[in-house]
Amino acid sequence: MVFFGGLLGLMGLATLAFRDADVIGLPAAGVGAGLLLVGAGVVGLGFLRRSRARRRRAARGEPEPIGDVFERARALPRLLRAARRGEYPGLPTSRMALWGFALLYLVSPIDVLPELLPIIGVADDAGVAVWLLTSVSTATGLYLRHERDRSQLPPR
Repeated sequence: MVFFGGLLGLMGLATLAFRDADVIGLPAAGVGAGLLLVGAGVVGLGFLRRSRARRRRAARGEPEPIGDVFERARALPRLLRAARRGEYPGLPTSRMALWGFALLYLVSPIDVLPELLPIIGVADDAGVAVWLLTSVSTATGLYLRHERDRSQLPPR
């Protein structure tokens, strides 16, 4: 939601800055200000939703992902190796298959919405890319926590 709200806000700013003519019969300044306000609201709701989800996970005792972007990127090959060997049950085969399908969709020339449509044509690719990056980042963060917890266990 935060990403989508940011896009709406950017579209509002671009409309305010570069558009002189009416937009669908409405004044450009009104459309730009409206998009900017709606985008800010969606960003705020996205942050609120994210914080509520984090509190719910903590209340249920679910582990929180750790590591920054670079640590998670370095952990991805280890995660894939461990999942393939069966050493890490936290990553089901179905999720790895979904990651593969998402990559295939992003590189294939066939789209659900063609790029010929001005903004909407890129939205499906952007949505798949955001989902893929978020899913991979969360999985690698959980794997880093798993590695850290395993290294802190006393030897048998």
